[in-house]
Order: sequence, then C-alpha cells, then structure tokens
Amino acid sequence: MRVSKLTKSKFRLACECPTKLYYVDKPQYANQLVEDSFLKALAEGGYQVEALARCYFSEGIFVTTEKNQSNLEATKRLLGNEAITLFEAEIQYQGYLVRTDILIKYQNHLKLIEIKAKSISNEDLKKIVKRDGTINAEWKPYIADVAFQKWVLQHAYPNCSISSYLMLVDKDSICPTNGLNRKFLLTKNQSSKPSVKILDPLTPDDLSVRLLREINVDHLTDKIWAECDATGRSFTDRFHELSQQYFSGLKPPPIPKKECATCQFKTLTHNESNMLSGFKECWTEALGYNDNDFLDLTILDLWNFRDKPKCLQRGLIKLRDFNEDDLSIKDDGQPGLSMSQRQWLQIEKVKNNDNTVWIDEQNLCAEMQSWIYPLHFIDFETAMLPIPFKKGAHPYQGIAFQFSHHMMDEQGRVSHVGEYLNTVPGIDPSLDFIRALKSELEKDSGTIFRYSSHENTYLNMILKQLFELPESPSNLDDLATFIKSITRSPSDSKEKWIGDRCMVDLCELVKRYYYDPLTKGSNSIKKVLPAVLNQSKYLQQKYSQPIYSGKNFTNQQWLIYENGIIKDPYLLLEPINKEVPDEEIELLFDDEYLKEGGAATIAYAKLQFTHMSDFEREELKKALLKYCELDTLAMVMIVEAWQDIIKQGLP
Repeated sequence: MRVSKLTKSKFRLACECPTKLYYVDKPQYANQLVEDSFLKALAEGGYQVEALARCYFSEGIFVTTEKNQSNLEATKRLLGNEAITLFEAEIQYQGYLVRTDILIKYQNHLKLIEIKAKSISNEDLKKIVKRDGTINAEWKPYIADVAFQKWVLQHAYPNCSISSYLMLVDKDSICPTNGLNRKFLLTKNQSSKPSVKILDPLTPDDLSVRLLREINVDHLTDKIWAECDATGRSFTDRFHELSQQYFSGLKPPPIPKKECATCQFKTLTHNESNMLSGFKECWTEALGYNDNDFLDLTILDLWNFRDKPKCLQRGLIKLRDFNEDDLSIKDDGQPGLSMSQRQWLQIEKVKNNDNTVWIDEQNLCAEMQSWIYPLHFIDFETAMLPIPFKKGAHPYQGIAFQFSHHMMDEQGRVSHVGEYLNTVPGIDPSLDFIRALKSELEKDSGTIFRYSSHENTYLNMILKQLFELPESPSNLDDLATFIKSITRSPSDSKEKWIGDRCMVDLCELVKRYYYDPLTKGSNSIKKVLPAVLNQSKYLQQKYSQPIYSGKNFTNQQWLIYENGIIKDPYLLLEPINKEVPDEEIELLFDDEYLKEGGAATIAYAKLQFTHMSDFEREELKKALLKYCELDTLAMVMIVEAWQDIIKQGLP
C-alpha cells in the first residue's frame, strides 16, 4: 500500500485534532472542506495576497517541472545555485513533504517565508506571546505551520542555516495607488487548481509601500516545540506520536472537545446515506454512543457557554443530564434573561421535552411601547479586502456594498421600500452606500432595527474612513452627523456617543425576551425565522397566501409545506453560490459574521476578482438582492409574530 505524505495542510489538521489525520485520506468519509477551500481563500483574499507577496521578489521563479522531472527534483536542482529565490519549492524528508511559499537561498543559508492573509499591526505583535510566556491560541496554528516547514527543511538540508518568517497583511500600511487590487484576477487552470493572473504589471509606485510585512518567527518556532499541553507532554513529543500513527495507518484515540462542533468530517443532510461521518465514529468510540444518542442535544449546542471543555472532561455532555448547580446562574440586573439564565432555560426545555416558546411579554411590551412608527428594518452585506481599492486606504478596511430596507407603518402595512447594491469591480462603494442609506432613513424619525452589532460596527468604520479620505466629500458633516445619530460609539473610541435614533438590535431583544426550542440555542436569523414561522399562527395565515411583493419578488408565497413540515424560507431561494450549500459555508469560517454572511462575501469577491460573463454576473446580483431582501423581511416577520403574541395576551 502506498503511504501518503504528511504535508503541511495535514499537519495543520493534526494540530486541530490528531484523529482528523486518520479520516483525511479516506474518500469514504465526508469532508466538507475539500471543495470549499477555494471559496474560503476567495472570501479572505488569500490568493491575491500570495500573488502580491511574490511581486516583492522580482528575481523569484516558480518551480516548474520539465520533461520527466518532478517538482521535488526540480527544486533540488535549482537549490544547487549559490543564490536563488523560489516560489512553491517542494522539499521532502522521509515521509514529510512541504511546498514553501517563498524560499530564498544565499550560500549556505535558507530563508523560509510563509504567506498568510492574516492582518498584523504593531499592537497585534505585542499579543502573539501571552504574559505567561506561551503563544496566544489565535497565533498557534500559524507558528506551528512555519515550525513544521522549518523542521522538514532542517532535516532535508542539515548543512544549511535556516531562518523563518511569516509574511502578513500590514494593517498599519497605506495603499500607495488606486486600482491595485484590480490587477489580480483569480482563475482556475485545466485541472481546476486556482491561480492568480496579473492583468497589468505592478508599477514602481504600486510597490513603493509594502502592504505585507515580514515577521521573523524563529524564536516562536523554537518556543512552540517546547510548549507542553495540559498533560505535560511537549509539542515535540505529540508531533512524533501523531507522525508514527499516521505512517502506521493507526487511528489516534478520539477525545471529544468543543471543536467537534465545527468538525468537517460530519455528514450533512444531503449526503448522510452515502458517506461516513468521522464525527459520529469518534463519539461512538469515545462515548459509546448509538444512533439515538446523536438525536440528543449536547454541550456543543449550548448557546455561548464557555465551560464546554470542563464539562466534556467531566463527561457531562447531554443537556438533559445537567442540573442547575452545573451552571453559575446569575441575574445581571437588566430586563429579560441574562446569558446564564438563557442557557439554563435552553437546558430546562430539553430536560422537560418542552418545545413551547418562552416570551417575556411584560418587558417586550414595554420595549415595544418605546418604538416610533414607521419602523425601519435594515441589513447590510459587507466585505474586508486585504488589498484596498484605492490610494490612501488601509488593508482590510471594511466595505459595505449592499443593504435592504423594509418599513412597517402603525397599521402593520409592510413594504420593501429600498435597497442598494454596488458590485462594480474596483469601486469602493462605501461613500455611495452611506449617502443612499441616509436618503432612505432621514425622511422620518421612526425606530430603526438591525440584527446583531454588525451594522453598527460597519457604520462606525465608514465614519472613520470619511475623515481619512484624501478629498473630503462636500456633505461630510451631514454624513457624519447622520451616522452618529443612528449608532453608538465603538467600545475602543475615545469619543463616546449614543445616537438620538440609535438602531435597536433585534438580536439582543431575541436573546433577552424570546426563546424558541426549535432554534436549538442559535440566535442566527436563519434559525430564528423558520422557528417563528412554525410557531406563529398569524404568520402562517398571512404568508401561506401568494401576497408578498418586494423589489425582487412578486406575489411570493413564503409558507410552503414539505412532508407536513414548514419549509425554511431561505431554502425556497437558489443558493447564492450554486457550487456550495449555505450550510457548508458555516463550516468554512471561524468569524461569526462570515458564518452568517459568508455566502454574500464570497459572491462579492467572485464579482470583483474572477472572470464572469454578463449573464453570470446578473444572476449572482439577483441572488444577492433576494437574500438581502429576505433578511430584512425575516426581521419584519419576527416583529409581526411578537406583536400578535402581545395582542393575544392583552386583556
């Protein structure tokens, strides 16, 4: 049997969970990230960052195969030169194989550079190592990645000295030219491998300010090999053990942990029957679970609970096995549920097999009485691109490219009154976006709703950007006053404010005043909407008719039954990205916004950085408009359901 090589991507997997190494080479196990890594890198700008990094090394050459020569042999031959810079050099030592992003040889010294689309600032640098001297968990995967490559290099070239670097996106840098990010077009070759085509050669001005920063990590790679886990075993010992298990085809004993919640070796609904689930196999072996056990909600489902590792170590896993003293339940003195009270409510509902809705009618009613009509519901779609659109901008500067706006008047009439979408390649839409939003919302003083802190965060980013523009817009003061009137200041802002018309966070109201067991603890609007539809007779009666019309729908019926169950309205729409279901996108990202809005961010990146026909472009824009409209309609439906519940409860 041919033994697979232990590569850096597999090593990264093993650092997450050693048991994943057993599943990764076996096609019979579902792996949700196999096809989707391209989309993840597209959304995060990884390919463009790699291409830009290579532009800083004009003397660099790609290692390419000639005749019957392998990449390994080509690398070995090229490293025979006294001085050379190589891109994608392949190095092997025994069963270990790495492909380095950039490898620079000068005499007997090798300089290894690993490129990451991760941001770095002077402030971030201080946080890589914690006060106790250990490496911050956020940075460990990056340092471990370089440490592995350096280890392979050291063993393959024992007579060379080696230095190692991370090349990261410098948040403190300022883009020197306009249109830099439009020079990188993402394509796929005949074997569907992604590559970046540079449309126009980068000018000396483009390269005059480096947007990427090299950080020497030799001291950190040394540190990580010596670091010990909770059992006292060093990283070196664990590395040798997992290597031995991998090369022997042995399965490391599974250890359930909180990261199992996002395991990519789970089967999703559409492939349950023909693929094996590594996640289920692990928990069956570790906990003795059978198929029925997997129907029970576990600690992985408990909302925002920080003591999951402790509970898993204790073997306290199913929610129905919890008691009140297993949680530290505290009242935080605010109306509605505190975080710990909501967690206990979730557990209590499971223990009692109670699927009824909990609602704090008194506090919700008081909240509603403070609302001013007409009510406004807004949702943004946004992106953060590592290579900026324009001169003077910082990398990863937030871009708001889309909004949807619903209104509800005092009689309960609902209308989709406005939307904005700008996906023109190379254009930063934020200034147009904020002008359009202002014109939508300034006509009255009605209460404005958002869902989560995302809209507040991006409006504050845009406010900061307005004052950094090389040429101030003529209505700068008006725009700034408008933004401050509907937002609250960021927590790290020296200037503090809460706008007279500060947006109301509907998600916070859900957390405080409303819990539906059908959401299984999630407060995502994509989970709350189907649950509310299932429970509200008012919504069922209203939306079972083909009566809804907005800017992207005509006579739409939102309530559809499938096998006796109300179908999730989001599933009535075609996926934004047809090659990947939305449920898989949640597994791609760690960032909470990208879990929720990643489909739109991927679509925006496609429209910016890939070649598309006019037809494909229009289809993607239509899908974006429909999804965003449904997001604000979902907010409307939640409020409609609450109004009906309060109305029913009034004497």
